[in-house]
Amino acid sequence: MPAVFFRSSSDTATGWEKSLKELIPDLDFRAWPEVGNPEDVEFVLGWKMPPGSLKQFPNLKCVCSLGQGVDHIFADPELPEGVQIMRLVDPWMSQAMSEWVLLHVLRYHRQAPEYEELRRTKTWKSLPAPDTASRKVGILGLGALGADAASKIAALGFDTAGWSRSEKIIEGVTSYHGADQLIPFMQRTEILCCLLPLTPETEGVINAETLAAMPAGSFVINSGRGGHVVEEDLLAALDSGHIAYAALDVFRTEPLPEESPFWEHPKVDLWPHVSAQTNPLSGAQQVADAITKVFRGEAPNNLVDPKTQY
Repeated sequence: MPAVFFRSSSDTATGWEKSLKELIPDLDFRAWPEVGNPEDVEFVLGWKMPPGSLKQFPNLKCVCSLGQGVDHIFADPELPEGVQIMRLVDPWMSQAMSEWVLLHVLRYHRQAPEYEELRRTKTWKSLPAPDTASRKVGILGLGALGADAASKIAALGFDTAGWSRSEKIIEGVTSYHGADQLIPFMQRTEILCCLLPLTPETEGVINAETLAAMPAGSFVINSGRGGHVVEEDLLAALDSGHIAYAALDVFRTEPLPEESPFWEHPKVDLWPHVSAQTNPLSGAQQVADAITKVFRGEAPNNLVDPKTQY
């Protein structure tokens, strides 16, 4: 079986190698940077490969992202033409992402930051009880991750809507779609959850204009990509009080630089890109199926359209 190239930490690479070889015993698995003869490599399983690294493999047929996002692949200015790009669509990751989003939706809805402040000042006080049915939650992006999160949020009784490039039909979720419906979607959304893919069209979608459209005192939850947020605009909205709090798992620069104001901002819940980590145990079957199909000359599942980049 021709070689598979992988870029990650040695511990993660070992986990993937073990899981994949249980499914493809004769798999020639090579972990970056020990790739051997580059001409052997036909399938790449990776995350944020160094720019220009893929062009060294003249027989490369397919690149599989080690996550549902593929923006890191298309960011390579020397990405070989004609190579198939696929992404993982893993129910385990969808569940993990929905858990993280729900954690923060419920945290803000149930006034956790306010009660934490009351505790800090040793103040025993009841706040007005929130009403779930009237709380308007909005999901930016209704792909595999967004649709799962939206369904789970709606099932809890929240007034749930989603925005996407084209109309989506999800039970209990109002669909907004297209550029002309983005601002109306933001205007009705009190808790915004971003689960969009990062493409040229979605770059900076959370900006001064869209934030200003949200009701005063709203919340922002971003576990899509750091590039979705114009960070200066979000910081300004937080400092003014227009946005009450933000939960951020992704940033434009990762790891987050020490000088970033997000680290110590009192209105930011900060996480280190862990909302839905890739799991070799759950993802290996999908990757093994893709490898087998590619080596047979067939198209794998979950291919990405290079024009839309999702």
